[in-house]
Amino acid sequence: MLKSLKYISEKLKDDKSITFEVDKDLTKYSTMKLKAHGNIVIVQALDSLVLLVKELRAENIPYKVIGWGANFIIPQELNFVLVKLNFPIEKNIFDQQDSEYWLPASFPLNVLTSVASKKGFMGWEVFTGVPASLGGALAMNAGTSLGEIGELVKEVKILSPEGELRCHKVDKDSFSYRKNHFLLKGDIIVEVLLTHKGLDKGVSEIIKNYLKRRTDSQPLKEKTCGCMFKNYVEVTSSQEMTCRAGLSIDIMGLKGISVNDLRISPMHANFMENRGLAASSDVLELVQFTKRELKLQYGVEFETEVHFPK
Repeated sequence: MLKSLKYISEKLKDDKSITFEVDKDLTKYSTMKLKAHGNIVIVQALDSLVLLVKELRAENIPYKVIGWGANFIIPQELNFVLVKLNFPIEKNIFDQQDSEYWLPASFPLNVLTSVASKKGFMGWEVFTGVPASLGGALAMNAGTSLGEIGELVKEVKILSPEGELRCHKVDKDSFSYRKNHFLLKGDIIVEVLLTHKGLDKGVSEIIKNYLKRRTDSQPLKEKTCGCMFKNYVEVTSSQEMTCRAGLSIDIMGLKGISVNDLRISPMHANFMENRGLAASSDVLELVQFTKRELKLQYGVEFETEVHFPK
């Protein structure tokens, strides 16, 4: 793979919108700062992304898209190429008051939170404290107790592994809890039509209060990937039961349990903190241990919010 990637790098060397980092330390590309080594390509334009995807396909090089690396546990040694989008942001896009905006997939959620606070965009408070890009958050239907991002999306522009663009119009079947149902293997979200639910000056206060609650109860200053496990939800004909992952882990007394430099956060049991030089193997070991304990205690199988790519 390394030889083929260097060949592509040489072939596309005149394209200033593509940066190849071959055989590099990739630790900085995840919010947990996990030890990782491999190859990443940073792309700043859609036309360049189309060219790159076609070249990778021609050379049979597998790739995976990474946003902020929050819900993506990067292996210590990669057998695929990471593709990171860094499309330009139109700084004045929100100067014109509108009900919806086409935004690049690489748009940071923290910027959207700031915009919501200033403009009073209702619904955008759901982004508060979520460490992700717009595309990454949409792929997993990220959310908070205030709601989910899928509720705010009308359309999604997607690039296929064949280098073809298509548009998905969001409907009631497009998302479920922490999942999307329209992306195929190798698909890349490139642009999102994001809407809001009207204007309310009180949104700023909602964001301020919610961010304080998160800061007070979650280890936001530590190297984490956000929540590790999804809440367990069981729906029957008569009711919906939710078993909260963090509370369940806390009740079992697992706060502070560690594997090497990785530990379950003493502050919030659904977070795992990298206290030094943790790697993906440490995350997998601690996750498997926690899942076994949850299964023994509660008899249910908790799923992770994060992905362990192979």
